[in-house]
Amino acid sequence: MGIPELDIDLWSDDVLADPYPTYARLRELGAVLYSPRWDAYIVPRYDEVRRVLQDWETFSSAQGVGLNDRANGMAGRGILTTDPPLHDTRRRVLNTQLVPREVARHHEFLADEAVRLVTMLVDRGSFDAVADLAHPYSVQVVSDLCGLPIEGREHLIHRASAAFDTFGPDNDRCRGAWEGFRELYDYATYFATPERLTPGRWGAEIYEAAVDGVVEPDACPGLVLAYVWAGMDTTVNAISAAVSLFADHPDQWAMLRSDRSLMTSAVNEVLRIQPPVQRFTRSVTREVRLAAEVLPEGARVAVLFGSANRDERRFVEPDRFDITRNPTDHLSFGRGVHRCVGAGLAQEEMKAVLDALADRVERFDAVDRSWRCNNALHGLEQLTVSVA
Repeated sequence: MGIPELDIDLWSDDVLADPYPTYARLRELGAVLYSPRWDAYIVPRYDEVRRVLQDWETFSSAQGVGLNDRANGMAGRGILTTDPPLHDTRRRVLNTQLVPREVARHHEFLADEAVRLVTMLVDRGSFDAVADLAHPYSVQVVSDLCGLPIEGREHLIHRASAAFDTFGPDNDRCRGAWEGFRELYDYATYFATPERLTPGRWGAEIYEAAVDGVVEPDACPGLVLAYVWAGMDTTVNAISAAVSLFADHPDQWAMLRSDRSLMTSAVNEVLRIQPPVQRFTRSVTREVRLAAEVLPEGARVAVLFGSANRDERRFVEPDRFDITRNPTDHLSFGRGVHRCVGAGLAQEEMKAVLDALADRVERFDAVDRSWRCNNALHGLEQLTVSVA
């Protein structure tokens, strides 16, 4: 076929812990690559990733977005693995809660929670930016906005991380994650239920939409999962990545502290250079030409968000962290109909935390840092920082 074959296991521990050097090699090899190991086409460059994401009719999510039959066989339960028109109907419920004007209503709550937590941590002099800051902040914010019961909140992050592992190939990491996914789905099905959810909050409103006939009742657990799964762990990765980047680039932190008008640009740059979600797949619904290659109907295509965001064809000096860049065209939230519905909330959470830190921290020093391996995500396992 002429498509370069890939002998690299993109889901090995070494690559998952630090994927960016491998991504650079893939972009050099071509716009479309083929992995015989996983029988999938790999798309590492910006233009092709963007095209796949925007053309849902050709590159479908309705057959799943993972790389194994078990995960893809569960497609259709939420909004991530459905296409229009069903996708649009379900997404409409979340859109009413997550449009900018609705998120803006919670600005004071987001800021107060950030100030409360950050003040306590800064007073200690050192903390783990993952376990002490990003985890509790994300869980508290999303749980309260959704009106989730207190019971079970402490397990949400770890179960969400396991659930993302199920999107990978059928490797040991994926097989070991199914129990965590089951526990997360059970939480949404048996604990985050109408009688346990706080009235007037987002979770209760999802079930009210089913009563009103807006969505089918059996879609409600999957829509609640959109918050407790995709809405937590990804934000944890983004917040902790921001602290890590600013610890490594004190000049950028000093710039942000002195000019808060750069906050939106800084958040976009963090998301570009360290996207929380690194890879999903799509199923090809018809024979199609992508770049110079022809992909057959039924093929599985893996799009690499993390590689696309560092494509030198799109971004100047893509490995350089520059908060004045304001890369609004990054692909960390996807594109098209499947663009992350909670993007606005995630950005506001990041801004609230960074703003609280900027008021209180002159400098971060990274004492200890490790990255966790996940089949779909890229995030820190631990980041101990001391603060001045």
